[in-house]
Amino acid sequence: MQEVDTGALSAALSAKQNNLQRLLSCPNVVACGIGYKVTDAGPTDEVAVVVSVTRKLPVAQLAESDVVPRAVDGVKTDVVETGVFRALQGPRDRWRPVIPPGVSLGHVNVTAGTFGCLVQRGDELFILSNNHVLADSNRGKPGDPILQPGRHDGGTPQDRIATLADYVPLDFGGDAATCNVARAIEQVLNTLASAAGSGHRVMAYQQTAGSNRVDAALARPDNPAVVTPEIFGIGRPQGARRARLGTPVKKSGRTTGHTEGRIVQIDVTSQVAYGPGRATFHGQLMASGMSAPGDSGSAVLDMENYIVGLLFAGSDAATLINPIQSVLQALNVEVVT
Repeated sequence: MQEVDTGALSAALSAKQNNLQRLLSCPNVVACGIGYKVTDAGPTDEVAVVVSVTRKLPVAQLAESDVVPRAVDGVKTDVVETGVFRALQGPRDRWRPVIPPGVSLGHVNVTAGTFGCLVQRGDELFILSNNHVLADSNRGKPGDPILQPGRHDGGTPQDRIATLADYVPLDFGGDAATCNVARAIEQVLNTLASAAGSGHRVMAYQQTAGSNRVDAALARPDNPAVVTPEIFGIGRPQGARRARLGTPVKKSGRTTGHTEGRIVQIDVTSQVAYGPGRATFHGQLMASGMSAPGDSGSAVLDMENYIVGLLFAGSDAATLINPIQSVLQALNVEVVT
């Protein structure tokens, strides 16, 4: 960390205080403080009076009296665009009238997960998150209520904002039997067990590949106007692209909020526990620990705000992420930017 020139700092503090009211009276100014001046070439080590504005406007559009001076009391100024500062709401709260990705939501029978991002299929808009968040790990049915916030965060049926639209089924290595012979044998054996007074029953099931690429689902907003692509604490995604080994990443999630990490492994094969069941995933990304239960469904972005994956599982030390290309292809959607 660079050492601050105490003389320059003292001069900047004095200049700011002497000119504070004048600077705050300029249109669009929302804050004023002390920081390092930033040029087109990047940050400098020059201490400046930093003026925050909701939006930077060309000088030609401003009256002379409304222009922030280049210097005050001999100390340079720097104008930065920050937007409007608002009292912050937590990601577990009930968001209305506009609901951003990065906050709590979930299927009516699920505790809570995270609203990942907005996607579209043609002209239709959807909320993207995990199967186990929106579809209750294959148990959900199209039309089921999706709540914001999720049930664990106080959501009730009156907090419905969407309905389950589509999901990629999770393959746990077995499924209900569809073979008529197997089902007939199951029925006969259970009838015999019942007649013998046994409380045990048998169940026929079909063995499946047990291989998964994504844990993903879509919800259809009841009113598309109440959801925004602006991810809470991050901003608008720029699109989707592939992450590489070592890519720095970030996410905004229901439990841990805004966190950052790095892709530490690619092409990961892993077993993931879903309650008593387990599912095997192939071709995944692994990041350093940057999540906790409830962050499932978070969009994972690189530092240029391109979505690279969908967070779905993790441990105390690591986070598992579906590559976004696999998710978009499986659901036939694209990221809303």
